[in-house]
This record gives sequence, C-alpha cells and structure tokens, in this order.
Amino acid sequence: MYSDVDAEAPHVRAADHAVRIGPPPAADSYLDVGAIIGAARMSGADALHPGYGFLSERALLAEACMDAGIVFVGPSAATLAGLGDKLSARRAVSEAGVPVVPGTLTPIAVAGPEAAGRAAARAEEVGWPLLVKAAAGGGGRGMRRVDRAGDLQAALLAASAEAATAFGDGSVYLERYMDRARHVEVQLLGDQAGAIVALGERDCSVQRRHQKLVEEAPAPGLTPGQRREVHALAIQAARTFGLSNAATAEFLLGPDGRFWFLEVNTRLQVEHGVTELVSGIDLVQEQLWIAAGRQLGERVLEAADAAPAPASHAIEVRVSAEDPAVGFLPVTGVITAWREPGGPGIRVDSGVEAGTRVTAEYDPLLAKLLVIAPDRPSSLARLRRAVDEFHVGGVQTTLPFHRWIAGDREFGAGRVWTGFVDDRWHPGPIREMAARRAARLAAAATTIPARAPMAAGDGNVAPGSHRPGPDHAGGTIGAEQPRAAGWATAGRRAAVERWPR
Repeated sequence: MYSDVDAEAPHVRAADHAVRIGPPPAADSYLDVGAIIGAARMSGADALHPGYGFLSERALLAEACMDAGIVFVGPSAATLAGLGDKLSARRAVSEAGVPVVPGTLTPIAVAGPEAAGRAAARAEEVGWPLLVKAAAGGGGRGMRRVDRAGDLQAALLAASAEAATAFGDGSVYLERYMDRARHVEVQLLGDQAGAIVALGERDCSVQRRHQKLVEEAPAPGLTPGQRREVHALAIQAARTFGLSNAATAEFLLGPDGRFWFLEVNTRLQVEHGVTELVSGIDLVQEQLWIAAGRQLGERVLEAADAAPAPASHAIEVRVSAEDPAVGFLPVTGVITAWREPGGPGIRVDSGVEAGTRVTAEYDPLLAKLLVIAPDRPSSLARLRRAVDEFHVGGVQTTLPFHRWIAGDREFGAGRVWTGFVDDRWHPGPIREMAARRAARLAAAATTIPARAPMAAGDGNVAPGSHRPGPDHAGGTIGAEQPRAAGWATAGRRAAVERWPR
C-alpha cells in the first residue's frame, strides 16, 4: 500500500499488487487505520505486516486487524498497549526486577497554572542533565535534552507538541541523562506458545538527534558473560507482557558496566539486518511463521544459544538525505545518480533509485548499507571500501560522515557513546578529507589518456567528459590502453564530482 508520494517507488512497482491509501500527509495515508484496513480487504490479504514506522507499534491497528479478521504480523494488541506506553512498561519491568534508568514513572503535566512548578520539582528529583521523552512512539521523536532548570518548560512544550504530531499522544516523562553511556539493544523473538529467545545484541550508540546513524552486531567489547546478562534482562522484560513475535529491548550500558532498561520496541527495527547477517536468521520470515502459529524452530533456538559468542561481525550505516556539515539538516531534491557498492559481505537495503524525488513528507532515510566479515577489523575494512564506492548524485547524503567515521580512531577502537557525534563530529575534517579525496581521484584520472568524446545521450558520465570503455559507435580502444582503462577513467571522473561540489 502506498501514498501518492510513493506511487513510483521501487517497492511499489515491484509488488504483485499495490493499493493507494491516500495523499502525501501521513495523517491521511500511513496513519489512517481505516484506509489501511480497507486496502487489506480490497486485496484479499489474510495478514498485514506493519513495517517499522508509523502505526507499527499502535494497538489501534492490531485491534482493527483482529476486528477485520486479518492477522497482524506483530505482538498482540494487549502487548502493544502495555509496552507501547513507555511509562507503563517502565513500571512493570521495574516491578519484575529489571533495573530501569532513573526517572519519572508517570506523565509530566505540560499545561496549567501549576504545571511548571511541579515539573521543576520532579526534575530536581531526577537530576541534571535529563531527557524529556515521549511516552508513546520512538525513533527519537518527542525527545529533548535539558541541562538546566530554565530550559525545562520550553523543552516540555516542544517535546509534547512533536509527540502529539508524530504519535497522536503528547504525554511526556523525565529520564536521567547518563553521560558517556552506550546504547545496547537486544533482538527478541517469541512464539505464541510462550517461548522467548534473544538472538544477540546491537550497539546503536552513534546517533544524531537521538536517532541512530550506525549500528553493529555484536556490541563491541562485551564479554560473553555481559552478553548473557543483557540477553537475560531483555527476555525478563519481554515476559512481563507475554511477548509474541519480534521486539527489541533497549538498554543503556553505563561507564560502570551496568545495564539499565530503557524501553521495548514492539516491532521490527530499522537495524534488524545486522542481526540477520550475524545470526543467519531471516527475522521477517520468522515474524510470518510466528503470526501463522508456528513455534520457534530449531535453527532459531540454535542461533539464540550461539548469540553470546558470535562468529562474525556486521555493521550498518544509514544513508539519509541529510547534510552532515549543517547539523544533519534534511534535504530534498531529485536523485540524479544512484550507484550501490557490491562484492563479498555487502548488503544494501534501499528504497530509491536514480530519478526518485526526495520530499519532506517522510523520514529522509534512503538506504541501509550493511557489511559482514569474520571479525570487526575486517568488517570495518569492508565498510571503508563500501562507503567509498557508494555514489549518490543530486541530493546531499550522510555518506561523507560515514566515510569519516569508518576511518575514525575512536570508532575503530570501539570507544563509542551516545554523545559520540556531538563530541567528535565537526564538518571541518571531512571537508579536508573530501578535498584530498577529490584531488587524489582527479590526479588518478589524468594518468589515463582520454580517447573519444562521449556519444550524445550517454548518461554514464557528465556532458563534456569522455566515453567509458569500448567505443559505443563500434570503435575499439587502442592496444596502448588496457580495455578497462576507459571504464576506470569514467569512474574516476565521476568520483571527482562527489561531495563537496
């Protein structure tokens, strides 16, 4: 199903059957439960997979599916309601003995004559700095860091307004901000018979605006004992609400080595692919089997047993239409060129192509680039190659940031924390790096003589450049020039055009 913005998207064209559900505004399409259920009925679907955004964690959609006789591919409506309300989840998990990040367990009033005073008093109890967080939803929406009392009321109002727009619920609460902590989350699967397993953990500490930029599995530097501990805590939290299907339990790992529960996301995560690569389990396939009533299979149980001592390492970077040199500001435009990397250990999950118009309606995520190798150093080496090969034209992306972080000393050593980007990222070094890169590519391009002018209408290289490879009109490359030289020249010339312009 699609809105008008996505009518020409690759996934829509690839579908056997696609149904329009409304105009671009999410409230009139992807957040319209009636339109979604209507599309499912129209297509004759017996099950509905909610993806990992919009209504994927809303009990309202699961209930509507049940009323329509359609299987919801995810946790039950009761589980979604219990864990979807972060405050309810914090209370229940705390009562079950799982350590919870210090903070409030009831909503903070943001309006009214006495609201500011009560909020300030509760903030003093929590301690500074702190986070204002939305009680519903996720993805960093409705979240603000507050360092002093004078900024609290403005942060409460802004977070509440954003949460109301994104999730239809403006409730917010306060949570202690832990300095130099890591964000570690555990992938869970549970079947309808009550079995729940952990398929490993991911480190998602590299973030901007409380939204993830880089994820990797397993979390670097953890011992098998620490992995078993956080896996057990995640399963304990999931049992509190009788989880069935896929979910992720999120924790903060403090500098003292203690794990603190944050929340449970009752859906597939954007970064689920790194767990798939390391565990060998197709999580979406398992979601469908579980929704069909099948119990967790032998392969899943074996993967869970092996999770504390994984045999490989995977890293994912999110390629988004944002300018990393200007605070990761989202950008719009038309993608004029799209070339994905390939080769051993490379996976790209993308939703765009050359010609796609990037608009402001939805999240600016364009693709997820994933790499896997036997160990982390090898995985980093593959990541450096892959981000260097990835080329996007027409719109600015986060690729320059990913090229920087792939070679960053601290990241390479596994020393990351949730404030990593704020503390270490500055546009200056990447502009210098990009300038050196462009100069190197330009110098390399001049080492191979150009042959013939590019044929009119050939879109492989820019106008005024030279034709790659064999002569498209039937001519051949001379013996003094290797057959691949024209292709290499075109590739280098195209690379010179990469960011910055």
